[in-house]
Amino acid sequence: MNQDYWNYIFIGISFALYVGIAVRSRAASTTEYYTAGGGVSPFANGMATAADWMSAATFISMAGTIAISGYDASRFLMGWTGGFVLLTILMVPFLRKFGKATVPDFVGDRYYSKVARGVAVLCAIFICMTYIMGQMRGVGVVFSQLFGIGIPAGVVIGALIVFVYAGMGGMKGITYTQVAQYCVMAFAYTIPAVFIAITLTNNVIPQFGLIGDYTAGSGEKIPFLTKLNTINTELGFSEYTSGKMSTVNMFCITAALMCGTAGLPHVIVRFFTVKNVRAVRSSACWTLAFIAVIYLTAPTIGAFSRVNLIEKLHNTSYSDAPSWFKDFEQTGQMAWVDKNDDGKIQYFGPAKSESDKGTFSPFQGKAPVYPEYNAPEEQRIGKHGERLLVSKSDMTNPNELWFGNDIMVMANPHMAGLPKWVIALLMAGCIAAALSTAAGLLLVLSTSISHDLMKRIIKPDLSDKEEVNYARMASFIALGVAAWFGINPPSAFIAQTVAFAFGLAASSFFPTLLMGIFSKRVNREGAIAGMVSGISFTFAYIVYFQFLDGKTEDYLFGISPEGIGCIGMLLNFAVAFVVSAFTPPPPLEIQQMVESIRLPDNADDDNDTPPPVQH
Repeated sequence: MNQDYWNYIFIGISFALYVGIAVRSRAASTTEYYTAGGGVSPFANGMATAADWMSAATFISMAGTIAISGYDASRFLMGWTGGFVLLTILMVPFLRKFGKATVPDFVGDRYYSKVARGVAVLCAIFICMTYIMGQMRGVGVVFSQLFGIGIPAGVVIGALIVFVYAGMGGMKGITYTQVAQYCVMAFAYTIPAVFIAITLTNNVIPQFGLIGDYTAGSGEKIPFLTKLNTINTELGFSEYTSGKMSTVNMFCITAALMCGTAGLPHVIVRFFTVKNVRAVRSSACWTLAFIAVIYLTAPTIGAFSRVNLIEKLHNTSYSDAPSWFKDFEQTGQMAWVDKNDDGKIQYFGPAKSESDKGTFSPFQGKAPVYPEYNAPEEQRIGKHGERLLVSKSDMTNPNELWFGNDIMVMANPHMAGLPKWVIALLMAGCIAAALSTAAGLLLVLSTSISHDLMKRIIKPDLSDKEEVNYARMASFIALGVAAWFGINPPSAFIAQTVAFAFGLAASSFFPTLLMGIFSKRVNREGAIAGMVSGISFTFAYIVYFQFLDGKTEDYLFGISPEGIGCIGMLLNFAVAFVVSAFTPPPPLEIQQMVESIRLPDNADDDNDTPPPVQH
């Protein structure tokens, strides 16, 4: 049976499972739509939260970024994992005790202001739209590779599937769908890693293989990381285990990812689906355990794929190149430019470049540009059979190979020659990762508009049924916008796009929620001014340096757009405290309420509390 049939079988079974669960769990009320009725078990919620949390950036792009950047990519692992610990300790038990179903709902009531609620709604829309466009891009990349179609068509197909089970089923539908998706993702991520670990290191456990010996090839045993460093430096790259990023930038990006994680609205709302505060804590422990399964595997996949890529392609004649390379070449995920006309693929790093800019791209520009499909054959196909590019060659360096970070995870099992069913399982996992997070984000977007904007600000007499209909309508519109950005992404890589969402969350929700829980003095004026200043500064910085004419040498303190959320967060704190100090304190009942949600109360923690949201 060929690879396509295996892919269709695994993808078809997983889709049928997701849609079947969604149909059986279709939400009939706002309680079920927003919080799944509030009766989800901690174990199931932990699994669903892990799936919601592990996005396309985690599943598809993180290991690829590790494969390319080595040590520097540890900022993603440290930031995202550390942020989840912050979230479970500082945020969710108190927010659950407060009893509000959405983050804008908490902000609106804690800061006794419709303006504050409206600002929080805008922040949620900004954050979720930035995040979801990365997921849509990931869906498009996977579908493109899977079915040999263009990325735009893949994005549209993914958007329609998400709408069916998230837009219709609400939180109740996506909770149990995400449980199934986590199972698919965990098997899809770990099984290929086990196979590759055996092939390269003769070790069943991938993590032990990473710190063990490299045993493939000539049979000589050398430490795997030494092997990795050696082949990198020989080709002009820096050592895999050493970092190139400045300490300030590394710290700011990690802090932005960490604090952004603790302010992500689509993860916070998942903890409102369990029955009481004790269940929230139990659910958080399960979530961390499930996340660890994949996060501890990602560094091994990144390192293994780096070795496989170099050994399979470097200095290999194109005519002898493996079939998977030519498949990825046809879908535009890999490209080869034969600069020296020797018919061999050469892969070199910045140290081999004559340019002082350190570029090692085989062509000019950020991504390959191809001739039109109806162009004459001699313009589309080279003399070796390769896919020709319109992009001009960059002759300042000898590198001839290009590939996207986001393709490394999908290419890895091909490189290692794994069984076809393993490759099909991985494809199903890639799609599950993108769809699960997109569904969670879509739910936050729709509830922010239907509940916080329509019900609580514009039209308070909205009926239960009308509110759910508004939520579904908002889902459809939000998906349309997200699909457009997925087709026209603002950044080259999924992980980078997602990192911007974390910066926006760190500069807006994290300080506002933290001050709302632990400070009785911060008032509505301070919260509003803090949110507006923090997210405005961060958004403007990202837009200027990422999309306009901003230059790297003009970075503030050398901080890249990925890490500027850290400065935006500090700005939010400073503005909120200063404005609060010069304006009247919150009403007495608000101060008493803030004090009450911080006090430990085991009896209340054990009692079942009704799911939030009914008004």
